[in-house]
Amino acid sequence: MRIYISADMEGVTGLVDADDVQPSGRDYERGRLMMAEDVNAAVRGAVAAGATEITVNDAHGPMRNILPESLHPAARLIRGKPKHMGMLEGLTAEQDAMICVGYHSRAGALGVLSHSFMGHEIEDMWLDGRPVGEIGLAHATAAAISVPVAALTGDDFACAEMTEWDASVRTVAVKCARDRFAADLRPADEARAAIERTVTASLSATPSVFTAAAARSTLAVRWQSASVASTLLGIPGVTSTDSRTVQAQGTLPTLYRLFGVWMRVAASLTNQPPYC
Repeated sequence: MRIYISADMEGVTGLVDADDVQPSGRDYERGRLMMAEDVNAAVRGAVAAGATEITVNDAHGPMRNILPESLHPAARLIRGKPKHMGMLEGLTAEQDAMICVGYHSRAGALGVLSHSFMGHEIEDMWLDGRPVGEIGLAHATAAAISVPVAALTGDDFACAEMTEWDASVRTVAVKCARDRFAADLRPADEARAAIERTVTASLSATPSVFTAAAARSTLAVRWQSASVASTLLGIPGVTSTDSRTVQAQGTLPTLYRLFGVWMRVAASLTNQPPYC
């Protein structure tokens, strides 16, 4: 059994603030170790379920958060950037299931450190008219590749968002949001035991039937800056619905990769901190 783990940071056990998840933050070094421990719990769960190959993609920010020496030896690490598929780099149809660790809710939700990919620079996103964030777009892309999402960890808002997309995905709430930068924390040992147990159960169960993405999808993004939207119109196939919203049609995962190009263009035009 081959397992793929996409590891974000905002939904990791104990972390609630930008200082916990940004390299310049005063508590970042502690945060990256907490991230590794949540990932390691998922790896242990996968091993217990019989996984023979585990790939971990460091999917947060600079994508150099997990120290290689802190990762469970049963897993291989994809680290650094740029990556053509960003948070889903290394995901292929040869893998049997995907696990999302440390994920967070989309922009506009009151979950811990909620946003969609680029802090407040992205105000909202839609996939085929449905509001979407990192969770929904990852799920839809994995479905298009025919890889089921087996489990997700994060705060209670992230878990609810995943359940809304696919109720068959098992979730672990490692904290409950009190506000965007505050949470009621689950004790670390208890949270990681739950992650390990849930991953094992999700991979040991009969795979659920999941709905693949439409043959051709429409992704729309509303940016904080009209300058970003205007510049993106120079890319063939990109159209606008208003001065700050652009969209494109295509098949997943190609559309996911195109969105990565949009983000690189946006980053070159703006210099906004992720959580202001």
